Amino acid sequence: MNYPDSVHFLYALGNEIKTAKLGLDRIRGVLDALGRPQDKLRIVHVAGTNGKGSTCAMIESALRRAPGPEGASPQRRTGLFTSPHLAQPTERIRIDGQPLPTAQFTDAFNRVHAAVEGLLAAGAIDFHTTYFETVTAMALLVFAEENTDMVVLEVGLGGRLDATNVADPELCVITPVDFDHEAFLGKSLESIAAEKAGILKAGVPAVFSRQRPEAEQVLNLRAAELSIPVARTAGWTVTDLELDARGSRFRLSGERDLRIACPLAGEHQVENASTAAVALTRLGVSDSAIETGIAQTRWPGRLERISERPEIILDGAHNPAGARALAAYIERFYSHRRVRLIYGAMRDKAVAEISGILFPRARQVIVTAPRQARALSPEAMREIADHPDLRITPTLEGALELVRDASENDVIFITGSLFLVAEARACYLRWGML
Repeated sequence: MNYPDSVHFLYALGNEIKTAKLGLDRIRGVLDALGRPQDKLRIVHVAGTNGKGSTCAMIESALRRAPGPEGASPQRRTGLFTSPHLAQPTERIRIDGQPLPTAQFTDAFNRVHAAVEGLLAAGAIDFHTTYFETVTAMALLVFAEENTDMVVLEVGLGGRLDATNVADPELCVITPVDFDHEAFLGKSLESIAAEKAGILKAGVPAVFSRQRPEAEQVLNLRAAELSIPVARTAGWTVTDLELDARGSRFRLSGERDLRIACPLAGEHQVENASTAAVALTRLGVSDSAIETGIAQTRWPGRLERISERPEIILDGAHNPAGARALAAYIERFYSHRRVRLIYGAMRDKAVAEISGILFPRARQVIVTAPRQARALSPEAMREIADHPDLRITPTLEGALELVRDASENDVIFITGSLFLVAEARACYLRWGML
């Protein structure tokens, strides 16, 4: 298949959450057929509910700026696997910070697909691998063949039964655990934390972000059962914190003394940057590489400012924890401004809770729908949520038209589903604003 055909086939496999067939037998069978590429990799495995993508991006950025193994290139060759993507699936698989070229993506897809078809024909697996399983196998294959020195692997859903959990990592990282995907992971914070803790392995050290007490108890118990050493960001101290609408600066003190300049906005990114920094110290990365790498991290679609006049900020606040982080950001930096919120969500999200958190922070709310089959209609959203100045429009383009009268005192947040954020980025790219 060519690149468009490969992407079409992946999409035809169905939504990666709704079609998830949790379990590792299928992905293990495919990777065995491909020569077990995961065994050739040094891996940092990252799970969590919120912040894991940002944390992965910061870890990879610093690793890329650290010296490579003795006798190798001056810098480490890195792989980064994250999900979801904003514009193209190639963004999920990055080598040295760059999305995989379409030709290489297509080649990897064809080889994984051929292996899957062979296993199906032999009756060795029950179903074709899912979208996420397929791309996970592609990423591991490419990372091994590109001779990466270190790979940062983000869990897709949960941890214990996630396709990425076939790896034998060098370090496990768990970012803050909160409510999301309860249909798959359980209705309690304890059950969700237990699924995240499923990435922990005997003999593999771990790093834990600050956690809610219910989650912390579960993570600590599992770590004790496995007798693994755990570094916790709670054991480090943040001082000299300077926080503005564009990022933060602070001193992180513990076993080492780091001066962190995090370019990712939001107070929650202080914890993510701290988690990344602690993880990097466990990997033996120098202070200078940690500080430079975090300072040069880019992570689109998360409190991403794409326009100054009017001020327009994109943020994929798709679950309650993300909504609380966005609400705190608005309260801290924009309570004196006229906040106009464009919001769209998927039907399987906690829309009533999220809207209850976000909508009171806005002077005006415009609800719309991403161009996705699972999108919640604006009409249905109006039945769920309320606001004194709530408007509905079927498309993002219609919502953007409604805010064209924005004044300099206005700040526009486009939020909710990452699909909506991706559409917004595509619109502003066409208009030459990105």
